[in-house]
Amino acid sequence: MAAKERLVEAAFALFAERGYDHTTIDDITERAGVGRTTFFRTFRAKEDVIFPDHEVLLQAIEARLAGSTGPTALLAVTEGTRLVLRHYLAEGELARTRYRLTRSVPALRDREISGLQQYQRLFRGFLHRWMGGGEDTALRAELMAGAVVTTHNHVLRRWLRGQSDDAEAEFDAAMAETVDLFTRPEDDGEASIVVFRTTKDLAAVLPELDRVLGPRRS
Repeated sequence: MAAKERLVEAAFALFAERGYDHTTIDDITERAGVGRTTFFRTFRAKEDVIFPDHEVLLQAIEARLAGSTGPTALLAVTEGTRLVLRHYLAEGELARTRYRLTRSVPALRDREISGLQQYQRLFRGFLHRWMGGGEDTALRAELMAGAVVTTHNHVLRRWLRGQSDDAEAEFDAAMAETVDLFTRPEDDGEASIVVFRTTKDLAAVLPELDRVLGPRRS
């Protein structure tokens, strides 16, 4: 087992036994059988052991987005988000232990929020460029990036709490709904039919409809 894996395994075991605040870096290195130098070559601080693959995931998402074209941009966003979900699913009980820790340790919760903001900035930048990069698309890109991260977190939390038997299926449905919120249907030139009820005489209604809808084409 690599030193990084040993450190993560030792840290999570100690956090479960003693609590996060009562576990030191020396405790972790002793349990893992490595020195402090090895620890600091691998992690910057104790809280980084909780999120050991954050930077790797960011790079993987960035690579997936970079490999997309205009027509496949939204698919790339969905697949990039799925990378994170699958990582947590593969971690299994380790991910659930992290979830319990971040709920109970304010410093870890802050670290988690900071990580989520990095994901959101990455998606926002990509979506803003895809939408044209103008001032008129900045807000829409920000909203969509936030919605993408929120959707992922909603599905992930349900799985972490044991409320989901098929997180990937839920993710597919949730992301489809989210993307649909921000996808404007193209005007295909087909006529639209508006149905309404009124007690007014048709002769009185038609002029108002002409005013709102514009001239009718023959």
